[in-house]
Amino acid sequence: MDHLSDLKLTRRDLLIASAVTASASAVPSLAGAQTPKGATAAMPGATAAVPPVIGKVSMRINGKQQQLQVDTRTTLLDVLRENLQLTGTKKGCDLGQCGACTVLIDGRRINSCLTLAVMHEGASVTTIEGLGTPDKLHAMQQAFIKHDGYQCGYCTPGQICSAVAVIDEIKAGLPSHVSGSLTEKPLFSAAELRERMSGNICRCGAYSNIIDAITDYANSMPGAKA
Repeated sequence: MDHLSDLKLTRRDLLIASAVTASASAVPSLAGAQTPKGATAAMPGATAAVPPVIGKVSMRINGKQQQLQVDTRTTLLDVLRENLQLTGTKKGCDLGQCGACTVLIDGRRINSCLTLAVMHEGASVTTIEGLGTPDKLHAMQQAFIKHDGYQCGYCTPGQICSAVAVIDEIKAGLPSHVSGSLTEKPLFSAAELRERMSGNICRCGAYSNIIDAITDYANSMPGAKA
């Protein structure tokens, strides 16, 4: 070819040619891909599959002692949902970013998707099912209903568990990022509640109603003033 100008190649032609080349290089030859009948194909350097390690763990879940044998890689969230059928605890992002899987362990909130079940031997775990029942709601659940602190309801179990823990944190004097002092007891303020609940995402946008519900609950507590 004497002149590059003689080559008339459109952008579309170039993309098609590139795709064909990439596909051809990614597909092994049929001769190399065939494996004799009864034989097992093995990748160079491959090792035999290692069976999962099963561990025993004992926890008190919603007031009931549970003896479990689980794969040591299993998260607390999956144990609650799959092993114990406590599906009130939701799997949202599975990355610890949305808060839908929040439960209480020994009274403190935790994202159950980020912790392994075997790490909590002897712990007391409370899920949304353990806070209240349809016949006997927890006061925080009642406040969420009163103030419409939910829409689709998917994040609500995590929101409620987190809200209960938030009240206990403030009562215990634990500061947050917006607390005015690290030594003085934080106030039951809307700003304080918003900051502490910021790890629980509501994609429906019911945030103002959630804060109203928590504030109402805090005001109903003896000696608490929101």
